[in-house]
Amino acid sequence: MQHMMTRDNTRQHILDTAKPIILGKGFAAVGLNEVLTAAAVPKGSFYHYFKSKELFGEALLADYFNDYLTSIDSLLAPDHRPAALRLMAYWEGWRASLVNQDMQCQCLAAKLAGEVSDLSEAMRIALQEGTQRIIARIASCIVEAQSDGSLSSAIHPLDTATSLYQMWLGASLLTKMRRDASALNSAMRSTQHILMIDARQD
Repeated sequence: MQHMMTRDNTRQHILDTAKPIILGKGFAAVGLNEVLTAAAVPKGSFYHYFKSKELFGEALLADYFNDYLTSIDSLLAPDHRPAALRLMAYWEGWRASLVNQDMQCQCLAAKLAGEVSDLSEAMRIALQEGTQRIIARIASCIVEAQSDGSLSSAIHPLDTATSLYQMWLGASLLTKMRRDASALNSAMRSTQHILMIDARQD
């Protein structure tokens, strides 16, 4: 039996369909008709959920960050490993995801930051708040690593988390431009230096 799509499912279906399209082309270059055709949703239904393309963009970013934060929480959750090693696994996963996608950035924050920040204040704020939440997760893991002795207490958790995230975001953009992994490899070496050179693994 074919199930009718509920209202919430329709909204999510639109967002899920739009994400890879916008990751490929950018926000401004994608018209609503392209998204609606791909999602097989009438225009009237779209405007029922999103009153404008800008509000749709806000919702798209909020949905992306919610999914990403869920993934981070899973990756950094306490297990048998020291927190510093879990944090390094997060960066390694970031590098591997780009390499496995043939250097195509799958980060909506990196894709849209330069494009929409000057076009939409609401979307700029959504990007800023979303990235701040990511940085907070990284900082929390650094605090945990300091508590379990796998990172030095000398580093400042929030400042270090901010610097690392900024570096990796920039590396993702350079990777897209260069079509090679050199920026990611450099980011990994710098991360190891910042975090692991003072790590106490004995």
